[in-house]
Amino acid sequence: MSLARPDIQLRVAAKLPAAEDICALELHSIDGAPLPAFSAGAHIDLHLGDGLVRQYSLAGSPADSSRYLLGVLLEPASRGGSAAVHRRLRVGDLLGASLPRNHFALDPDAPHSLLLAGGIGVTPLLSMAEQLQLDGRGFELHYCTRSAARTAFAERLRDSAWAARVRLHHDDAEPAQRLDLARTLADAPPATHLYVCGPRGFIDWVLQGARDAGWDEARLHREYFAADPAPAADGGDAEFDVELASSSRVVRVPPGQTIVQALGAAGVDVPTSCEQGICGTCLTRVLAGTPLHRDSYLTDDERAAGDQMLPCCSRAAAGARLVLDL
Repeated sequence: MSLARPDIQLRVAAKLPAAEDICALELHSIDGAPLPAFSAGAHIDLHLGDGLVRQYSLAGSPADSSRYLLGVLLEPASRGGSAAVHRRLRVGDLLGASLPRNHFALDPDAPHSLLLAGGIGVTPLLSMAEQLQLDGRGFELHYCTRSAARTAFAERLRDSAWAARVRLHHDDAEPAQRLDLARTLADAPPATHLYVCGPRGFIDWVLQGARDAGWDEARLHREYFAADPAPAADGGDAEFDVELASSSRVVRVPPGQTIVQALGAAGVDVPTSCEQGICGTCLTRVLAGTPLHRDSYLTDDERAAGDQMLPCCSRAAAGARLVLDL
C-alpha cells in the first residue's frame, strides 16, 4: 500500500486557539496565489510528516480563495495526527495537501437546510452556513458542545452575518437550552435537508430521530470523523481470497490483515489515506463476490449494491473470493 501523494504545498500562516483543546489553522499557498476552489462541506488531506496523512474539513467560506481554514481537536487517543498539529506544527511550516474533495455536499435543490453539529463536527457546517448565506437560502445551525469553553469558533459564530440563525447548546448549561431534537425536526419547513457531523453517537442519534419522525433517507446527510472498531460478528475475520481482475492473480487475506495490507505484502500498491474507511481514497470496484462492509463512507444503498468497497477495512466472508478491479 502507499499513501496518496500530495497535490499542493501549503504554508501555515496562522495557528490560534479556537476553543479548549481545539486549534484553528489558516493555510495559504506558498506564493500567495489563489488556492484551488472548494465547495461547502469539502475536506483536504494534510501530510503531516512521518507518514501521517489526516483528513480535515474546510471551515472557511468557499468564496474566499486566499486561505484554507481548519479546526483540529486534540484527540485523547490520537493516532498521531492531531498531536502532530497541536504539538509540532508551527507558523511558517510547509505542508503537503490533497486538492479539496467533497463527500458531504449541499443539495442544490433543498429549499431549507438544517445543520446539526456535535463538537468538532461544526467545521464542515461552517462552510455550509457561509455558502447558504451567500446564496440567500434558508437554514438553521444547531451546535452542541460540552461547554462554552469547548465551543469552537464561538466569536465567529457570534459576529457572522448569519448569527441569528445559530443556536448553541451546552451540556453543562440549563436543561432548557439543550437541543430538543424532536421539536427541531418537527419545526423544520417541508422538504428540509438535514446535515449532521460530529461523534458517531451524536450522528446516529440525530439520524434515528429523523427516521422516526418520518424523514426521507434522501434528505439525510452525514459525515463521520472516525470509524468504529470493526465488528467480529459479521463472520469476516477469517481468511479469504482476493482476485485481481487485470491479471487473475489471487492473493490470500489472512485473519488480522486488511486487503490493502495483504496486497501490499504481495507487491500490489493500493493508495490509501485514512485506513479507517472514512475518506474514500481506496474505493475499489467489486466485479464478483460479496463484500462485508466495515466503512463509514458508503451509503446503505451503495453497500447493498455490492459493486464497490473500501479495502482498507472491509473484508469478505470466510472462504469467499472477491474479484476486484485492480
